[in-house]
Amino acid sequence: MAKYLLLKHYRGAPAPVNNVPMDQWTPAEVSAHVQFMHDFAVRLEETGEYVDGQGLAPEGTWVRYDGEGRPPVTDGPFAETKDLIAGWMVIDVDSCERALELAAELSAAPGAGGEPIHEWLELRPFLSAPPTITE
Repeated sequence: MAKYLLLKHYRGAPAPVNNVPMDQWTPAEVSAHVQFMHDFAVRLEETGEYVDGQGLAPEGTWVRYDGEGRPPVTDGPFAETKDLIAGWMVIDVDSCERALELAAELSAAPGAGGEPIHEWLELRPFLSAPPTITE
């Protein structure tokens, strides 16, 4: 089994086919989308392929250590994940092909008008071991 991270982006990826921002959906459209995501996760739980998944709140802050006795530094000149990443799901599957299949299915979650979004999802494998450094 190999673990993969599926990232849902607010922006930064190519536009989905059904490109109506979620804040312009009706409450019924939002509910249908959330139900699709829930049902997808339940089905993967039943097959043992679901690890975890969460939608992310819009709040967030960059933080870094700035030296002994100094307060942490927050924010900076960077795009923040709160502006880019809407949520994520971790799956544990037998092959890359299966991960691609599930990502494609998740891409078809319903959006405005109940039509599939066909959104782009970022699929990234987890490292199975630390990278090897060669000299």
